[in-house]
Amino acid sequence: MHTLPSIERFLSYLDNERNASAHTIKSYSADLLQFCQFVAAWNGLVLPNKPESAKTAPPLKTLHLEMDTYCDTDMPALEQLDWEKLESTLFAVTPTDVRAFLAMMHNSQLAKSTVARRLAALRSFYKFLVRSDAVASSPVSVIRTPRQDKRLPKFLDIKQIDTLMAAPDATTLLGARDRAILETIYSSGLRISEVVSLNIEDLDEFSEALRIRGKGKKERLVPIGGRALEAISYYLKMRSAASVGQPASPGLSATGRLRRKGAIGPIFVNKQNRRLSDRSIRRKMDKYLLMAGIPLNISPHTLRHSFATHMLNAGADLRSVQEMLGHESLSTTQIYTHLTTQRLKDVYNKAHPMAKRNAK
Repeated sequence: MHTLPSIERFLSYLDNERNASAHTIKSYSADLLQFCQFVAAWNGLVLPNKPESAKTAPPLKTLHLEMDTYCDTDMPALEQLDWEKLESTLFAVTPTDVRAFLAMMHNSQLAKSTVARRLAALRSFYKFLVRSDAVASSPVSVIRTPRQDKRLPKFLDIKQIDTLMAAPDATTLLGARDRAILETIYSSGLRISEVVSLNIEDLDEFSEALRIRGKGKKERLVPIGGRALEAISYYLKMRSAASVGQPASPGLSATGRLRRKGAIGPIFVNKQNRRLSDRSIRRKMDKYLLMAGIPLNISPHTLRHSFATHMLNAGADLRSVQEMLGHESLSTTQIYTHLTTQRLKDVYNKAHPMAKRNAK
C-alpha cells in the first residue's frame, strides 16, 4: 500500500497515544491519501501512465480554469504519484492549497459531513507535524470548517422495533444470533463497532450489565435489558449445544457454561466461529429491514438513535443517557432531545391556552 513516513507516524500516534478507534484511523488514513492525490495533481507530481513517455501532467495550480470543474473522479491513481517528492511537498502546503482542496470537494458535491471529516483529518495531521517540528505552522489553522446542516437523527417507533426484532428466525442458530445482535444494539444503545467487539467475559448476567470498549478505547458499564439478555443467553445456548452436536436445553446460563469450558472471545461469531465484522451486521440489517417492510435508508446506528430517543421521551435524564451512550460531551447527546411530532402535539395541546378550537 502506498503511503508516506509522516502519515505512518501520524497513524501510529493516533493508535498508541490518542487511543483512536480502528474506524477513525482507517477513515483518517483514507482522507490523507486522497489529500496526497490532490497535492500531487496540484503540484504536477503525477507520473506518466506509460513509463516510456517523458511527459508528466502539468501542475493543476497553473490551470486555474480547470478548478471550476475538477473533482475527485479526476484525481490520479495512487500508483501514478511521485511518492519520492510528495513528502516534502506535503510539508510545504499552504492555506491556498487547502482552499483549492476544499474547492475540489465542493465540485465533487460531497456531503458537508465528509468535507468536515477530511478537514478534521488534515487539522490533526498538521498539528502532529507542528508538534514534531516537521513544519513551522499548520496551513489548516486559518481554514474554517463549513457549517453543517443539523439533521435530526432518524429513529424507529416501538411498533417498528418489535417488527424488526421478530424478523430473524430464532429457531436457527444464525437467526438466534441476529436477533440477539439487534436486541443488544437497541437495549444498550451500542455502536456497531462496540457490538462486534463484545466478548463473552464482557457480559455480567448477574448484574445485567455489559462492559463496553468504546471510542478512544475507553471502557464503560451499561445496563442490558431482560429481553436482550434472554436473546443472548438463548443464542449462546444454541451455539454451545451446536459445538457438541446436542440440542439446546434450559438450565444454567449459557455464559456460565461457556466460561466453565474455558471459552473466551467474541459473543457474536460467523459460521467459521470468527468475530463478525461491522459490514456483515450492516448487510444483515438490510435483509431484516426488507423482511420487516421498513425503509432501507435505516442503518444499524438507527437502533442507537432509537434507544436514546425512547429513553429521553420516557423521562430519562440527559446525563444518564450521555453516560450510557459513551459521549464525552453533553452537546453530542443533546441532538437526541428532539421529540416525536405526536408528543410535541400532546405537550402543546395540554399546555397552550389557545390550542383547542372553540366548539361552535
